[in-house]
Amino acid sequence: MNANLSPLGTAPAGGALGDLSGFEPVPQGPAAGRTEALSRRKLVSGATLLLFDAAPLVAVAQGLSWAGPPFAPDAAFAPLLLQAVLVQIALKALGGLYPGYGLHSDAALRRSVQAWGGGALVAVSSGWLLMEASAGTLAEVLAAFLLVQFMQLCTGRLGRALLERLGLWGLPVRVTGCPERAAALERFLGENRRYGLLPVRRADEAQVVLWADDALPPPESLDQLRQRHAEVMLVSDLPKLQLSGLQPADHGGSLGLRLCRPSDGPSVRLLKRALDLALALPAAVVVLPVVLAAALAIRFIDPGPAFYIQPREGRDGRKIPMLKLRTMYRESERMLQDLLERDPAARAEWQTNFKLRKDPRILPFVGRFLRVSSLDELPQLLNIIRGEMSVVGPRPFPDYHLAAMRPDFRLRRASVVPGLTGLWQISERSEADVALQEQIDGYYLDNRSFWFDLSIIFSTFRAVFRGRGAY
Repeated sequence: MNANLSPLGTAPAGGALGDLSGFEPVPQGPAAGRTEALSRRKLVSGATLLLFDAAPLVAVAQGLSWAGPPFAPDAAFAPLLLQAVLVQIALKALGGLYPGYGLHSDAALRRSVQAWGGGALVAVSSGWLLMEASAGTLAEVLAAFLLVQFMQLCTGRLGRALLERLGLWGLPVRVTGCPERAAALERFLGENRRYGLLPVRRADEAQVVLWADDALPPPESLDQLRQRHAEVMLVSDLPKLQLSGLQPADHGGSLGLRLCRPSDGPSVRLLKRALDLALALPAAVVVLPVVLAAALAIRFIDPGPAFYIQPREGRDGRKIPMLKLRTMYRESERMLQDLLERDPAARAEWQTNFKLRKDPRILPFVGRFLRVSSLDELPQLLNIIRGEMSVVGPRPFPDYHLAAMRPDFRLRRASVVPGLTGLWQISERSEADVALQEQIDGYYLDNRSFWFDLSIIFSTFRAVFRGRGAY
């Protein structure tokens, strides 16, 4: 099988286009709606299973509250048991076990045991180091936690049975590829409904497509599958069915290798918003004196407003008022036009990446310092608090910059909230041309996640400190 899968989710770089001032985002085809439907269905199933996992904790806690001596535990028991179960549930959620569609039994077992071990380790460490709990209390916590685990095996089955009865268990999938292998895979999934992948005949009913063959479909066909479905899975070999030559151990015990767009479901948006507020609110308080000092310096060098607002394109193409510290003379637009008309080299540099290394519009001293240090972007913390921007995301470019990008790529950029920093800023900053900007932003759009965002945030400090590529 051809393993060169990296280009599948990344838009190819394109050249400059004409004026797109009238550009209006439109829905991105069937896959956009199906991705939302997929996220909602997984959220409902996952939340149900999570509640059924939490039920044994309530039962054990209630049973012990009714017990008298010598079974009644001491005061440290309840918070430690609660801590253990909460950590276990969080680790199971991070391991994809809510709802756990498409996982082999051994992978689900491994992740469940790892989650139980993590909960037990945190509870014992907390009890020993912070609460000074006795060895007897820690043993009672572990015994009760093990009891909760065994009860979860039963309640988990009840939760799945309830979802099946309500018609909420599983995802409708389309099986394609080699006809004989596809038919065999359909029979396997029908006999093993615990995988949560339910074959349907009509392609328009399926949110996920399963490819059962030892070769990838042609690039054009694969692109069409990705456009029409929320997820494409290249199914691995099964014990009694050789499908593709892929082995589940190569990708974490999943039924296949998944090709999918990052999820933008409610839980993902809530987590991203929580991270934004957790960072932006305290940061705004800390940097306020720096912003005020910079504003005074700007007014001293070039009297006039120290801040300016420029409309930029936000999510779904809505205009947002992006706030910045002014780093240029007030006559910057006229100065730029005069320079481009009389200097061909400057005009060529501007048309390549919309930046000038030796820009005469920059205010002396303070303007250059603010741009190299990126401190001129700090007022955008207010945009983040207001929900117009995120800490991490594609930068909201001016209209003339966006006009040089392909329309389909502008649609992809407009599908997420723009960011204060992003992958492009920490890797190339001002040195990338439009084609490279599209490639870098496209990579982020296809691979964005909580951990990727956190990595970009950490890398931003290093990029700003080095100052490379900023002008």
